[in-house]
Amino acid sequence: MKPIVLLIYELLSWRSVLDILLIAAGLFFLHQTLHRLGTWKIMVGILLALVVFILASALQLKGIEWIYHNVSNVAVLGLIIIFQPELRKILEKAVSVSPHRHKGLYTALYALVGEALVKLAQDRCGAIIVFPGKEPLTSRISGGYQLNAVPSLPLILSIFDSNSPGHDGAVIIENGKLTRFGVRLPMSQSARLSEEYGTRHHAAMGLAEQTDALVLVVSEERGQAAIFVNGEMRPMRTVEEITRILAAHQQDMGLFHRDSVPKIRKRTIFQIAASLVLAVVFWSTLIISQREVVERVLPVAIDYTSPADDLAFVGEKANEVKLYLSGPKSEIDSLTSNPPNVKIDLSKMAKGSQTIIITSENLRLPKGVTLLDTSPQQLKLTLAAVVQKNVPITPQIIGKLPGNLKIKKITVTPETVLVTVPVTKEERINEEVLTTPIYLESIATDSKLFCKVIAPPSIQPVAKRWPDAEVFIELKPPINPPTN
Repeated sequence: MKPIVLLIYELLSWRSVLDILLIAAGLFFLHQTLHRLGTWKIMVGILLALVVFILASALQLKGIEWIYHNVSNVAVLGLIIIFQPELRKILEKAVSVSPHRHKGLYTALYALVGEALVKLAQDRCGAIIVFPGKEPLTSRISGGYQLNAVPSLPLILSIFDSNSPGHDGAVIIENGKLTRFGVRLPMSQSARLSEEYGTRHHAAMGLAEQTDALVLVVSEERGQAAIFVNGEMRPMRTVEEITRILAAHQQDMGLFHRDSVPKIRKRTIFQIAASLVLAVVFWSTLIISQREVVERVLPVAIDYTSPADDLAFVGEKANEVKLYLSGPKSEIDSLTSNPPNVKIDLSKMAKGSQTIIITSENLRLPKGVTLLDTSPQQLKLTLAAVVQKNVPITPQIIGKLPGNLKIKKITVTPETVLVTVPVTKEERINEEVLTTPIYLESIATDSKLFCKVIAPPSIQPVAKRWPDAEVFIELKPPINPPTN
């Protein structure tokens, strides 16, 4: 058996590389979203189920494979329902675009916000301030009051004063202005935060899990400021620290014009590399398991082409043959779901009895699939010369008339049909064609029926199509009993 590395190298193509890169990109974005939302338990279960499926395929555990194949459609639908918020997040993140701004215009704003948060923490006054990222917040937040004001320290302090009508809600800062205040944020659905934290912290975590927004919180109980972003919480203590974090977040969101080549964090590089490694492992494991050589018995139908016009097939002919195949599991599975036909070309056969040996030439097998044996291994076929003759069409009568009714006469139109009949000394051909069955139990009066014509395979109509037969059944009048 070839080494795994050499086998993977032989299977690599531009399609394979594209396949791996797309899988890696999907894993990376999925990791980013799940890391922020904290839904790892469900994801671990899915990965475990995937590993079990790959092992079952590699070890040919038919019971597990059957369960996965029959439950997979329902499972995919269930996953879409369960992960609907996460999938929405991934799609929104993929298409989110925000205009670039000049960093210098916002430096003073960040310092102002940092100063306000430190002052609110010293005064033990609770506050929530939201800086949106690239993703829209409209569907996640609710309530609040429109403001559209230029930020200032007295304004921010007054909004979060306990006597202010919107002091328990959040302030949205967007495009350098305070656009709304008193806004309600979604509560966190994860267990990232301890229960000892209050509503503000859980609401800030909820928005940070569901969007790429940055949320600043001041705890009135602890007198501390904290920042929530990407589903994580970090304490903030100084104005400089808050200013730096705000500027770095806006830079990561691509909201500023970059004066130099952007730096990629080591953590991001590691995540990209890990996603690529996992994609290669998944792809190679799946491909190698599918490239495993297996043997299987596959019953297939036999497809006979028509013989020459002056010949006809006589005798019994097989309609199915069993193929003993060997090849890659993926190719064999494909043949199982879409089996080929054994092609027998009668147009090139001469008159008389002949033996046809079934080989791979009678099949269209994928590359790498080998025909080991067949059952039966050969077919005995007989072709005879044909002559044209008119044969009668005989009605096929089944059952008897109800009561004392009797048939007076049966007329068939047409009475005969011109057919080709094989001439053979080995067996006697029944030179008769019948109509489809006519059941007398349902006939109580003179009746005209239209029937199809049926005949042995060796008898064929010269017109290439059997005519419809009109059968007229005439009944005798009933005999009345004598009266006294």
